Amino acid sequence: MTAKISATVITGFLGAGKTSMIRHLLGSANGKRLALIINEFGDLGVDGEILKSCGIEGCEDGDVMELANGCICCTVADDFVPTMEALLARPNPPDHIVIETSGLALPKPLVKAFNWPEIRTRVTVDGVIAVIDAEAVAAGRFAPDLDAIAAQRAADDALDHDSPLEEVFEDQLSCADLVVINKTDLLDDSLLAKVTGEVGARLRPAVKLVRGRHGAIDAEILLGLGAAAEDDLEARPSHHDGVEDHDHDDFESFSVSLGELRAPEDLLTRLGPVISTHDILRIKGFAAIAGKDMRLVLHGVGGRVQHYFDRDWHPEEPRETRLVVIGQTGLDRAAISAALAG
Repeated sequence: MTAKISATVITGFLGAGKTSMIRHLLGSANGKRLALIINEFGDLGVDGEILKSCGIEGCEDGDVMELANGCICCTVADDFVPTMEALLARPNPPDHIVIETSGLALPKPLVKAFNWPEIRTRVTVDGVIAVIDAEAVAAGRFAPDLDAIAAQRAADDALDHDSPLEEVFEDQLSCADLVVINKTDLLDDSLLAKVTGEVGARLRPAVKLVRGRHGAIDAEILLGLGAAAEDDLEARPSHHDGVEDHDHDDFESFSVSLGELRAPEDLLTRLGPVISTHDILRIKGFAAIAGKDMRLVLHGVGGRVQHYFDRDWHPEEPRETRLVVIGQTGLDRAAISAALAG
């Protein structure tokens, strides 16, 4: 019998560093043919575009497939299974499939999909990897203590709404075969030890923890776990066990087009106040800067905003600034768009 193709599911909350980790994974795959399925949240394929333009040998457009529905676990039959079938039908199928879920996706329903007849005989889940933002966990952002969360909401007007984020976080940890505590450079040793202990206490037996900076974890660590996760679903508890489906009505996203900017600072100085005022979970996208041949990539998570030039604009691309804003339901789209436009 032909050996099954291995697949790795990479999960983690928005901005935890999944895309950075995949970029590093591509550079350390040692000739292994990888195919990527990117489950983008929002109507601008930022993560897919970044990976397609990474310039790493073996990372070609045809090896990156996007599912732009926002939640891969909700549309298994409509989107995920056909995408997998298309990959498997190639004359030269990949050695390994890497699936980056959106920050809102529950991993267990996706792992269940590998038991579909169209997939089970040809693919196995090598492992589920949860990427954790160390600084966010240190701040108690995903604490399971509902009383503590209620106290936070009472003290901060920006947290006066209910959120399922804690359950999503716990589901990601309980389904994981490997947990990457990322962004460790943002914490001192004592705080990092505290975060490691708190996360480790929530994991299933034998699940390993590794620490990383900027997602720099090599392929030899991430691939080859041999978990066959689709065969031990009962050992991966979920808050949604027994529930037929779920929704993400607590979240919304929209895109903003701003045209060309005179300088990066024209936008960067506005992002912080906009994120804070409107309780935005994440802002990401591209910016066109006057006099610059290269495209500027922007990532805003909480109060942190990162930016860098990634590649030249293609001749057929419109030189414009486009951002995706992701937050909880009720975002004041008009006010946010106006504030970003300045």
